[in-house]
Amino acid sequence: MKLLLRSCSVTALVLGLAACTTPVPQALHPGDVPSNFTAPTTAETANAPLWPALAWWDGFSAPELPPLEKTALEENLDLLAAKARVDQAHARVGISESALFPSLNANGNASRSGTNIAGLPGGNTHNNFSVGGQASYEVDLWGLNRDQLRAAEESELGSRYAAETTRLTITADVANTYLQVLALRQRIAISKQNIAAAQRILAITEAKVQNGVSSNLELAQQRAVVAGQEATIPGLEEQEREARYALAILLGRAPEGFSVNEVKLDGIVAPAVRAGLPTELLERRPDVAQAEASLRAAHANVDAARAAFFPHVNLSGSITQAFNPSTLAWSIGASLLQSVFDGGNLASQSDLAKAQQMELLVTYRKTVFSALSDTESAMGQVSSLQEQERLVTIQEQNAAEAYRIAELQYREGVTDLLNVLQTQQTLFNTQDNLVQIRLARLQAGVSLYRALGGGWTVATDPNAPEDRFSPLHYFPIAEAITGGP
Repeated sequence: MKLLLRSCSVTALVLGLAACTTPVPQALHPGDVPSNFTAPTTAETANAPLWPALAWWDGFSAPELPPLEKTALEENLDLLAAKARVDQAHARVGISESALFPSLNANGNASRSGTNIAGLPGGNTHNNFSVGGQASYEVDLWGLNRDQLRAAEESELGSRYAAETTRLTITADVANTYLQVLALRQRIAISKQNIAAAQRILAITEAKVQNGVSSNLELAQQRAVVAGQEATIPGLEEQEREARYALAILLGRAPEGFSVNEVKLDGIVAPAVRAGLPTELLERRPDVAQAEASLRAAHANVDAARAAFFPHVNLSGSITQAFNPSTLAWSIGASLLQSVFDGGNLASQSDLAKAQQMELLVTYRKTVFSALSDTESAMGQVSSLQEQERLVTIQEQNAAEAYRIAELQYREGVTDLLNVLQTQQTLFNTQDNLVQIRLARLQAGVSLYRALGGGWTVATDPNAPEDRFSPLHYFPIAEAITGGP
């Protein structure tokens, strides 16, 4: 009796170990995630809201931007494709889930047969009718089907997080492209203003040449300046068209006939926002959540590959009812299938699953570090570009005043054309540079909102699992190779 109980205990232990789910190995080690961000911040950041709002673009003081974002969220083709991939992943969950239930099949049969003996009248004719059914069920003793279902569920979760990542990318791209269109339009307007100013100087020069005050050299120099500034217009106009086309594609529209109304960046602001703790950032980045879900799916595949080594147990049954003659036939049975020799197929499948898990574990680690780097870089860009814009604004104001004085002195014959040309070129370059720096600052603000997750959080996402592991729950990385304890 003791031997029997001991054998039963060992059998139960083996079954329990085979069917259990092992812990997911973690990619991060203590000290990998810093306690605080180190990038410089602006004075406005001290009183700024903590983390961005979900509809962060509403605070940019650009009335056209929210409707564009709304259209993109509804009609962007990449986002629609991402949602279709979610539906595909959900269907795969249903396919995997079906393996946990018995399969039932019904059948029916009708036939007519007879015999006819030569030389004898009539014959012998029979009608045969029968109905029946079969049932089969694979007993998931080792958790193989449950592991495969878990892998499918985690893959579906990863596809949902991937869709959120696409959503965040699309909203940022819409804002950046819209701002680029306005910046190019403003640069075109500045070029035209400078052309008009250069043409005024040209008219003065022509009058001076006619009066013998100036030489043809000065006239040729000013005509060259006017032609050079006019030559910048076609290139800027082409860039503006291409930016509008790109914006149309982001909205799921054909580029022909699409346009926006605003013509300059003036008045548009990127509201300041504060980043919380780096550990909190990992709960606000959908790409990090996606990498985590992919790791969980890979680990479920490792468990499934381990369970595949154990025997497959199947139960089956059938019943047939024939109406002529009236008979009832039934059968029940059980079968066990154990691989004895497969040329190393199961072992190789297990090695493949572990290697894929290791790849995704490293990918998760890199995704976390990239998220931290994105945030640090965006914070630094916002700070440095804000200071750069302040200084270039001062430069532009002084360049405009210098050009005004130089033009006035040239009219009065106090200074020569060369001085006017130099101040004019300085003003033009400074004005054009200021618009580009302003664009870069606004786009850096967009990058910061994107780096901070755009208002998305795992805590508020309805798709997040309740047992989601914390990224700070550490396990040795080597456990990914063996599949955990």
